[in-house]
Amino acid sequence: MFLNKLMPSQFVESIHHIDIDQLKRNKIRAVITDLDNTLVEWDRPEATPEVISWLGRLHDAGIQVTVVSNNNKERVQRFCAPLDLGFICAARKPTNRAFLQAVRQMNVTIAETVVIGDQLFTDVLGGNRLGFHTILVVPVAQTDGFWTRFNRQMERVALSWMERKGMVSWRRKA
Repeated sequence: MFLNKLMPSQFVESIHHIDIDQLKRNKIRAVITDLDNTLVEWDRPEATPEVISWLGRLHDAGIQVTVVSNNNKERVQRFCAPLDLGFICAARKPTNRAFLQAVRQMNVTIAETVVIGDQLFTDVLGGNRLGFHTILVVPVAQTDGFWTRFNRQMERVALSWMERKGMVSWRRKA
C-alpha cells in the first residue's frame, strides 16, 4: 500500500531528539539528512551552534553524514563546505539516485544508514522505497518555499488519514 511508504520508521521533534547511542547500538554507520527545515530553517545560510554540536556528536560516534537536498548547489555547498560535510544537491527526492549515491560515497549499506528529514513525500518516501530506517522531524521553520507549502498540504491529508486508521502513534504539530 502506498501510504505505508509514507510512514516513517520513527518520529521525533527535532534532530536533537535522535538518540545517537541508540543509532550506534543499532549498528548505524551513516546518516543521510535533508537540509532545509530539517537541520536549519530553509532561509538560514549557515549551521547554528546547536547543529554543529549535533554533527560533532555524530562524528565522535563514528557516524558519517551526507546532506541530500533538492535545493541548488550554491545553497547546499554554502551550508556544507564550512562543516566539511559531503552533500548531494538537486537530488530530485524521492527518486532513488541521490540516496544510492550517498551510501556509495560513504561506503555503507542501506541497513547501516538512516534517512532524516522533515517531509513525507520527499525524505520519508524516498528512504522507505529503498528500505532505509527513516526518521521524520518537525520542520524547524513554520514557513516554506512554494512547492514545499504544496507538499505540506498533502502531508496533512496523509497524516490525518493515517491517524484515523490508527497507523500513527504520535501526534504531529500542524
